[in-house]
Amino acid sequence: MTHEAGWAHAPGALRGPSWLREPADPNDLVPLLWSSTAHKSDGDLVVGGVAMRDLVANHQSPAYVLDEADFRARAAAFRDAFSDYDVFYAGKAFLCTEVVRWIAQEGLWLDVCSDGELSVALRADFDTARIGYHGNNKTESELRRAVEAGVGRVVLDSFVEIERLAAITAELGVTQSVMVRVTAGVEAHTHEYIATAHEDQKFGFSITSGDAFDAVRRVLAAPGLEMLGLHSHIGSQIFDSAGFEVAARRVLALHARVSDELAVAMPEMDLGGGFGIAYTTQDDPSDPAQLATEMTKIVEHECRALGVAEPHLSIEPGRAIVGPAMCTVYTIGTVKPVALDGGVVRTYVSVDGGMSDNIRTALYDADYSCTLAARRSDAAPVLARVVGKHCEAGDIVVRDEFLPGDVAPDDLLAVPGTGAYCRSLASNYNHALRPPVIAVRDGVARVVVRRETEDDLLATDVGAK
Repeated sequence: MTHEAGWAHAPGALRGPSWLREPADPNDLVPLLWSSTAHKSDGDLVVGGVAMRDLVANHQSPAYVLDEADFRARAAAFRDAFSDYDVFYAGKAFLCTEVVRWIAQEGLWLDVCSDGELSVALRADFDTARIGYHGNNKTESELRRAVEAGVGRVVLDSFVEIERLAAITAELGVTQSVMVRVTAGVEAHTHEYIATAHEDQKFGFSITSGDAFDAVRRVLAAPGLEMLGLHSHIGSQIFDSAGFEVAARRVLALHARVSDELAVAMPEMDLGGGFGIAYTTQDDPSDPAQLATEMTKIVEHECRALGVAEPHLSIEPGRAIVGPAMCTVYTIGTVKPVALDGGVVRTYVSVDGGMSDNIRTALYDADYSCTLAARRSDAAPVLARVVGKHCEAGDIVVRDEFLPGDVAPDDLLAVPGTGAYCRSLASNYNHALRPPVIAVRDGVARVVVRRETEDDLLATDVGAK
């Protein structure tokens, strides 16, 4: 039986959750969890040819460390595996001007979902014809700016948006290409908050209720809107293609119905993203080539069964590109062994960041791994919980991990897999300053997003002097 306070309080508690294995050497890296250039050199973690010891000496901690070569390689892997698709990088995972430039250079398209993300794309001179604009509550001003900027497609999410966009295109005398986002009624095997295709949630038009068909009909009736096709996204951090198969079957059935009843052959379809990555050893993600093979077969099979031509497909990987390409490096402040029931001892390791730079553990109950980053230890491993410095009991960075038993204040600690949504969801909780993003490649470290300062923090406080 599981204790309400966690596994460690239950009778006969194990030394960690069932998937966590005590390592033979807690200094070793698990390659699956790290960017491709990450390795240990005499205990020093090196990423992109830069030792974390040197990076922190020059840029302080905490800091997000972005492996440029790894990011580009993952982007290229999706581009090449899905060569017959349009591959949109999902900017919500992590976006900055330099990353937009990398995306352009690697031949990807870009998905944005806010005025701010569009601003970053425009600042980087990204080709707006290769931008898709998402969002469940796009305002009139946001839609107007998107149209005036020349975005390639707007993904419509409500009847109100159809009316707003139709009025804007009529006023401006232009035609805007659009897709209709649909919910396929698929229960993705992921956290409730990142499962986005079941019926009871805010995104898209329901296929089951008939709203999706009605939305397509209204778009086709609007002179200034060009209907590209349907858009489906079933969630995030998904490893099983079964969900995509069910969704594709239902979305393609609607695609065929539009063709039959409205005599319109929609040329495109977007299957979304949500491809999972490995945060811990319990995760087993698919590589892009495997995903491409499986998803293409699914669409080909369903189109044959329905007797319709295959639409031009697009996907939207974000996490799968940037997630593993970034780690976060911290400095340890305190180490506190805490005795629990049954003789179990958990070591609390407090770092100089926390939920302000990685909210996912608290928000999604996400699991992470970590390693000492600036020395080798011969001490036996101990079960540790890495926590932040914020005034919240739920301020947890890594819930369970084995670290060397001599872990101590001033040690550096690095957490892999922090590229997706960590900087994007970062906050100023407790008036913390958000960390910088340091791109590393070939032994060179350069700041692509600078660390916030107290001046930044006070700039919007109208009472400050």
